[in-house]
Amino acid sequence: MSGLDTNVLIRYVVGDDEKQAREAAACIRAIAASGKSCFISCIVLCEFVWVLESAYAYEKGEIASVLEKLLMTKQFEIQAKDIVRQAVHDYKTGAGDFADYLIGRFNQDKGCDITYTFDRALKKCPLFSVL
Repeated sequence: MSGLDTNVLIRYVVGDDEKQAREAAACIRAIAASGKSCFISCIVLCEFVWVLESAYAYEKGEIASVLEKLLMTKQFEIQAKDIVRQAVHDYKTGAGDFADYLIGRFNQDKGCDITYTFDRALKKCPLFSVL
């Protein structure tokens, strides 16, 4: 298995820098051709979403769709895939940020019945209690 950094994943998906996009795609193809998978950590996914939102002005629905495609792509090994899948669903349907939903889902997975926050965007999510 080989890990991917956020900038490689961004270039692969967005393709705005032609040279780097080709290099990212060639890297991912080479890893897959060798029988390995490309590991994408949750930190990379959080950075990825933030970059798509802030630098590329992607809408939440577009980002959720990209994340769902990454989750279904066989050459990508996503850290805590089931938790990420739940967080993507929460993000797609809720008012909060992807990283917040990922935090809530990880906390739930570790036995937390609630996660306390000051983020008012999460007031309707049963994973959180807004102080």
